[in-house]
Amino acid sequence: MHSQTKTLPKSWLAFDLNILRRVNFSSVAIPFADDPAVGAYLKRLDARVMANDPLRSAWAACTAQITNNGERLTDEEVNVVLEDAYVPGYKLRNPALATWFTETDSWWFDNVRHNIERLQSQMSQAIASSIVLSVGNYVLSFKEETRELRQPLSNAFRRFHSIQPAAYDNGETNTCQNKNADDFIAETPADLMFLRVPPAHAQSTKGYLGRAAWREEWLRGGGDFWEDLDTSMTGKLGSATETKSQYINLLEETLRRASHIKNWAIAHVESGFIQTQDIVDCISEVRRVDTIYTKDFSELTGAKAVIITGVYESRGRVKEGLMLPP
Repeated sequence: MHSQTKTLPKSWLAFDLNILRRVNFSSVAIPFADDPAVGAYLKRLDARVMANDPLRSAWAACTAQITNNGERLTDEEVNVVLEDAYVPGYKLRNPALATWFTETDSWWFDNVRHNIERLQSQMSQAIASSIVLSVGNYVLSFKEETRELRQPLSNAFRRFHSIQPAAYDNGETNTCQNKNADDFIAETPADLMFLRVPPAHAQSTKGYLGRAAWREEWLRGGGDFWEDLDTSMTGKLGSATETKSQYINLLEETLRRASHIKNWAIAHVESGFIQTQDIVDCISEVRRVDTIYTKDFSELTGAKAVIITGVYESRGRVKEGLMLPP
């Protein structure tokens, strides 16, 4: 049995980028893109980025920064999103919001979600949704004793919109998908797979996400989807596991699906349950481990960042210029 600290960082952006810059690639597949930052930066290396995440909220955030090659919400679209945002109706379209927010805030999130559906393009809807996700995180960052310092949510939306960095146009057709990682990997050709292995956990997806679960419930319009989501992920990397061996087996299955991708960069945060050597041994079952990079953050967080690179090579033996079978 094991537990996972929800406050533990999932990654360190500067470390990830420092290592990825050492790999030669023109296209990259990211099976778990819960944060779009890495993909957005890799676009600036003029690489084609193909991102994915099983969570729809992560997909929306990635679409707004990775698929997007320069679009922004117009002032007219911002006004559409915020129209009558605080006006209460007969009842909430999404009653799950009341679990996370006050009644007034719940009406704002409910109305804004409905207004976003009125935007004409899917990209505009994704951009608006990503801004609302920032607003929700902003709201939940306040405690009762600091609540009076909070801005009205419509003002916060306009503020986040104004400081949102312009999406970079790298001239490539970048994509984002919302499916389980195994299916995404099997269907995606790329020069590099950057796999951030999800932390091992024994909880349901909602329990594992904790307070961040509001993002998925807001975007999906309710909270009755969790069982179906967990069912769709059963037996795949990212689902709940009870033992180390079970987790490693799922990781190995995922890696075998990625055998068509020449270069791998496997990112892991070592926090005690799954050790770096466990990941290395698992990769070695599928292909040769090239280099192991580590950055020790244990004094600050009790964890260590690790990226393991693996390269494809023929399993044949070379002798006198001839390739022989193993």
